[in-house]
Amino acid sequence: MIADPVLLAQLTALLVVIGALAGVVAGLLGVGGGIVLVPAFFYLFTALGYGGAQVMQVCLATSLATIIVTSARSVQSHHKRGAVEWPILRGWALGIAIGAIFGVLTAAMLRSVVLQGIFGVLGVLIGLWFAFGRADFRLADRMPTGPLKGAISSTIGFLSVLMGIGGGSFGVPLMTLYGVPIHRAVATAAGFGILIAVPSVLSFLFVPIADAPPLTIGAVNVPAFAIVVIMTTMTAPLGARLAHAMDPKPLKLVFAVFIILMALNMLRKALGF
Repeated sequence: MIADPVLLAQLTALLVVIGALAGVVAGLLGVGGGIVLVPAFFYLFTALGYGGAQVMQVCLATSLATIIVTSARSVQSHHKRGAVEWPILRGWALGIAIGAIFGVLTAAMLRSVVLQGIFGVLGVLIGLWFAFGRADFRLADRMPTGPLKGAISSTIGFLSVLMGIGGGSFGVPLMTLYGVPIHRAVATAAGFGILIAVPSVLSFLFVPIADAPPLTIGAVNVPAFAIVVIMTTMTAPLGARLAHAMDPKPLKLVFAVFIILMALNMLRKALGF
């Protein structure tokens, strides 16, 4: 299928804008930008005529590929400010990675519309928590250990892959519930993105996709990845600076608004409206 050159130019320009926005969101909220990129990629590929039963796998995999670069840049920026909780990252790495691999195996078996529904439902729930959850509510004063840590970390990796996001959407609420200050939670959650994206993208490279967009390796679309990475690499540090300049309450509100809007739009598409 040969796309109209004008349409390709318009969609390329859209990717430039979306990539720039995703970079700011990644640095600001520690979410890797996936909450913006997955719906954007879905629009891109379906507009080009590649809206088959596995298009969401391509969206998830390509989003996660960009998160490797975006999260690394975001972690670097936060680390310079001493905000990253490295003991949490080291202690939770194995469970998150294992969960991410199981997420890829599950996503490879699901139809696109099911993945759209998962993205929409989970996104709305996460956004509502950030919008209306009590800031002073705590489950404990320190992060879980032992079997509970293993169960939660693997679940974060699993669900994040099914949504194509970097883990901040689950990691930030989790860490704040266990007493980690919001700015440090955001900084550390950026590191969750790397732990999720690296093993999942390596796995997605071996997932066969029927009717994939051109220049797609496994489930990763190379042109979309390249354009977005260029933009997010430039704008993620700006988001990190904004995160440290904002008060916790409006930071949570920004996070909630982004997630709810993107999730509702994806849910609308899943339901056929």
